[in-house]
Amino acid sequence: MQLGCGGIVSDTILGVHPVKSPSATTLSKVPIFSGLEENELDFLVQRAVPRQYGAGEIIFSEGEPCSGLYVVQSGHVRIFKSSSSGREQVLSIDGPGSSVAELPVFDGGNYPASCAAVDDSTLLFVSKQDFQALCLAHPQVALKVLRVVGARLRRLVGIIEELSFTTVRGRIASFLLRLAEKGKRTPEGIEIELPTSNQELASQIGTVRELISRNLSRFQAEGIIKLAGRHVVIADLKLLQDELHSAE
Repeated sequence: MQLGCGGIVSDTILGVHPVKSPSATTLSKVPIFSGLEENELDFLVQRAVPRQYGAGEIIFSEGEPCSGLYVVQSGHVRIFKSSSSGREQVLSIDGPGSSVAELPVFDGGNYPASCAAVDDSTLLFVSKQDFQALCLAHPQVALKVLRVVGARLRRLVGIIEELSFTTVRGRIASFLLRLAEKGKRTPEGIEIELPTSNQELASQIGTVRELISRNLSRFQAEGIIKLAGRHVVIADLKLLQDELHSAE
């Protein structure tokens, strides 16, 4: 509000809109909350609790009772499953504007997978009770949750198909091609950056670190890629694509 000669004049009348808080800006970009009116978004903003996590810190573990959902404000998180032997399968890596754990909040079950911070991250926590209250008042939010969950189900089916029907070499080729879509084109080829370690890459495609090292070295020996630490140049994109097709 601003004071004028005749008293108090609202910012809206003067054409000045209040600056959104960081939480409001983040929540407004989340697919399941898109389209909410300002008062509806304020309902969430007032109840969303910022939480900070360091790189590698567990946010929640598979099987724990679900207390609420999270929205990534900054940083990245990974969703993963673990075997009894400690081997991990990464299901997704999500960045700012992504919501996490909508399904257990929605159906009342436990967390179906674990979640950890990839780097220093800030997440907004919305309790199960507050989210359910929002869904009861605004059924369109529940429909958007179904669309998000449906898209994740399709992605999980794709992961199952890769694990079931392709070789480790084929899965690495597929992973490199996905990175290439956002890579930098240079005279030598397409430049990409691999995950921070071969162990992390192994977790993402469902194998072990030793097979990652062996297959990357073979790709380099065959002239398909050039390796320099975590920096990779895809020197022959067509050969890599042919490798993927032959693995199907």
